[in-house]
Amino acid sequence: MKNRIAIVTGGTRGIGRAIAIDLKKAGCKVAASYHGNDEAAQAFKKETGIAVYKFDVANFNECQEGVAKVEAEIGPVDILVNNAGITRDGFLHKMTEDNWDGVIDTNLKSLFNMCRAVIEGMRARSYGRIITISSINGQLGQFGQTNYSAAKAGVFGFTKSLARECANKGITVNAVAPGYIETDMVKAVPEEVLKKIIAQIPVGRLGSPAEIARAVCFLAADEAGFITGETLSVNGGQHME
Repeated sequence: MKNRIAIVTGGTRGIGRAIAIDLKKAGCKVAASYHGNDEAAQAFKKETGIAVYKFDVANFNECQEGVAKVEAEIGPVDILVNNAGITRDGFLHKMTEDNWDGVIDTNLKSLFNMCRAVIEGMRARSYGRIITISSINGQLGQFGQTNYSAAKAGVFGFTKSLARECANKGITVNAVAPGYIETDMVKAVPEEVLKKIIAQIPVGRLGSPAEIARAVCFLAADEAGFITGETLSVNGGQHME
């Protein structure tokens, strides 16, 4: 992957941070996008030396402009990691339209927005790696997450369809479906609930962001060109297909 140019959305915190750092260690030139937290993004840039770009993955025009800026400053994008995501949990009978739309736009529409911005260049150069972070809850469903689970399940269909479209152009399209990972989002879960979650994981612990990053780097490698349209589950055995 030496000198490959990668964009990681939501790349300054949590799983995205680990992915961006691992891609850089593998020799990539990495751009990490973020939306809200300027202070965290600048601290990440200072610590890692990874360039940061602020735009909203839910906004088509901002993605076009953000990718164009990355390509002007770093170069044509070889690797896209769709990692950015949000939750707005609540039972469907109480869910607001804004909470539905916000999750669908950020977690699913963003795939169209970002892939559309890079796909023509990848096709022209006959090379590309697109990896999207889905979730175990897109495979199993989850109480209070009809919006999130629907968006993350949509990742699988999008991935398979785009993989078929691009297979003869040297572009692979895959997904990674993490289980429960030790991030700020999971740490915010009440302790009693967290204990019940861990009890359902055969390996007996939460995953680490580094373990998800390792899976992404595997799929992003030049040598992974015969793997496309697949979902790699990294969940400690909690869900097996």
